[in-house]
Amino acid sequence: MLLQELYAIFLQHPSIQTDTRKLKSGDLFFALKGPNFNGNHFAKQALDAGAAYVIIDEPIHFTDNRIIETNNSLQLLQDLAKYHRQQFTIPFLAITGSNGKTTTKELVNEVLSTTYKTYCTLGNLNNHIGIPLTILSVKKDAEIAVIEMGANHQKEIASYCEYTLPTHGIITNCGKAHLEGFGGAEGVIKGKGELFDYLKIVGGTAFIMNDYDYLKKISAGISAIKTYGTQDAEITGKVDKSGHFLQVEMTKGTEIKKIKTKLVGEYNLPNILVAVTIGKYFSVPDQSIQQALENYIPSNSRSQFIQKDGNEIILDAYNANPSSMKAAIENFATMEGDEKILLLGGMMELGNESVAEHHSIVKLIDQYRWKAVVLVGGDFEKVINHKYLFFQNVAEAKDWLQQQAYHGAKLLVKGSRSMQMEKVLE
Repeated sequence: MLLQELYAIFLQHPSIQTDTRKLKSGDLFFALKGPNFNGNHFAKQALDAGAAYVIIDEPIHFTDNRIIETNNSLQLLQDLAKYHRQQFTIPFLAITGSNGKTTTKELVNEVLSTTYKTYCTLGNLNNHIGIPLTILSVKKDAEIAVIEMGANHQKEIASYCEYTLPTHGIITNCGKAHLEGFGGAEGVIKGKGELFDYLKIVGGTAFIMNDYDYLKKISAGISAIKTYGTQDAEITGKVDKSGHFLQVEMTKGTEIKKIKTKLVGEYNLPNILVAVTIGKYFSVPDQSIQQALENYIPSNSRSQFIQKDGNEIILDAYNANPSSMKAAIENFATMEGDEKILLLGGMMELGNESVAEHHSIVKLIDQYRWKAVVLVGGDFEKVINHKYLFFQNVAEAKDWLQQQAYHGAKLLVKGSRSMQMEKVLE
């Protein structure tokens, strides 16, 4: 079947599903494969559930005129996304980075949605499957699309650009994340920089945190650059107050004086600044920008402030790497109060540097006074000669926390997604 023919079918059935458990009548079902699943095995189940068509890339034991055969279902999904993308002349804003990209995406979407019909990545569907599905969810009434791109190895962002065709881009930062896949810190910069490499070729626009020299370096050659930062940028701001919630004083480039967010942590300052910068770039009124950022409430274990059992809890357990872990600990240490408790889960995908990076986090913890420190799982187990509690898993840490019956304490809960550190609070 020609791509144009499939696209005509898609226009009649614009809802795509890759999981039969979520499939609705009239959906297109793409049978995708992975290490632990094969969607081709669920082709009949999808049809029985009301799928309009099923796209498969392996032989099956029955025939049906609603079956579309292809050599590679994932490739066809991505090709269809690119074809759909090519029907639009609106801005497509791509966001990547080691830390803060999902929060940045959410803030940018909140700002732009005050003025434009905006489509953006849902949750963190930011991989080789989620990105094409996001693109295909963009409707004809779209005025701007915001696409989040995650990556854990080089050439991945470049591959996403091939069908996202971004016109604008943000790299939030390049920290110590996915070191194993990227091949070290320099590999992270090179891998994330693939977004800027694409913008150079197509004459796109980049938004740069001017405080970061490495971003200035890898953005050289992009035809249009808009800068933000704490100083020496077109739009600047600084932390005014960081107690329970971050407050930002804007110092240049906007009539906004102060933004009182519901985000926890000074490390969210760049995320606020780039959202302001993008709002200004797309002519969103200052008042709308401010209201959008002040009304945004984080969810899904990202920079959340929770009051429970008489305690104040910072839950930032959606993900963790050495850069974000360091920022979270340092921010927590500056907060008022003496009854501070750390519950930290192991950091993943750090390769040969994993034990050394976990050891560095322990050395950082040593610099401050804490009521208690709990380390959970991962390569924290391999860090020796420390004075802190260690548990193999979250269940053990949860039992310990419940036995303490803390009241009036402050807790920071952080760890990599696979650790599911939020469960210590259940």
